Amino acid sequence: MSEANLHRIDVHHHLCPPDYLAAVSRHQPMVPILAGWSLQKSLDDMGKAGVATAVLSITTPGFWFGDADETRGLVRLSNDYAARLVADHPGRFGLFAALPLPDIEGSLREIEYALDTLNADGIGLFTDYDAKYLGDPAFTPVLAELDRRKCVVYTHPICPDCCKNLVPGVSEASIEYGTDTTRTIASLVFSGAVARYGNIKFIFSHAGGTMPFLIERFDRLALSPAAKAHLPHGLRHELGRFHYDTAQSANPSALSCLLKIAAVSQVLYGTDFPFRASIEHVEGLRTCGFSTTELNAIEHDNALQLLPRLGR
Repeated sequence: MSEANLHRIDVHHHLCPPDYLAAVSRHQPMVPILAGWSLQKSLDDMGKAGVATAVLSITTPGFWFGDADETRGLVRLSNDYAARLVADHPGRFGLFAALPLPDIEGSLREIEYALDTLNADGIGLFTDYDAKYLGDPAFTPVLAELDRRKCVVYTHPICPDCCKNLVPGVSEASIEYGTDTTRTIASLVFSGAVARYGNIKFIFSHAGGTMPFLIERFDRLALSPAAKAHLPHGLRHELGRFHYDTAQSANPSALSCLLKIAAVSQVLYGTDFPFRASIEHVEGLRTCGFSTTELNAIEHDNALQLLPRLGR
């Protein structure tokens, strides 16, 4: 596809730096599709789908294997590697920088480095760390700093230890990833974290996980006195402020449910590369009944509103 046809912005695009792969492989086998990642594969996939810019992030298994110093080093080398790709390929990549959570001190240092030195477009977080979800008080210093900086925070789910290998023959990603996104949304909302840190612009993967389908249960929970105390503007206000990507959710069932909760302006094109091809999401979005204006918003305009640097 010619450069003139490259216009989409993919906010959910993974990479696997070689040194990161080597380090993680000392702890556990890397899934083959990630182990086989390369820069050229990313560029080829983007070209086939008309993706001008992909915002890079690290996916599972992440960085934490129990040693804070190792985690800090692994995060730094991954962020530096991705930042070099951004610099070496102007306009083609952005960066959601990783943090060495649950290490709070190390994370505060990495926020400063990632945003002030690397000029990252935002911060990438997992949905939980050591079975603590993002609204947990343990993460207050990190959320407060991200709020102070009015940061874009992309989130990606994992499978917590409680829920691994529950159903034979069904991968954890098939069920638990969407569920873990829902858990962290609940944690942030019902702890009052989103109301306290209203300057953070959250992106949730996979159309918000299972949250849109469970909205009636969330609505009822929001009626409790404790929830009302944490939600001065109401539950739907907070859910409507979030941003949601289309990764593995570019179908009428998922997006029609999400769009009862959030406007088209909050939906961002995301692909989950290399686990899915970007062109599949282009094709999937065209089955959802969107107008040309709405498609342009999802595939490009909404991302530029959130991440204006990508338009330069």
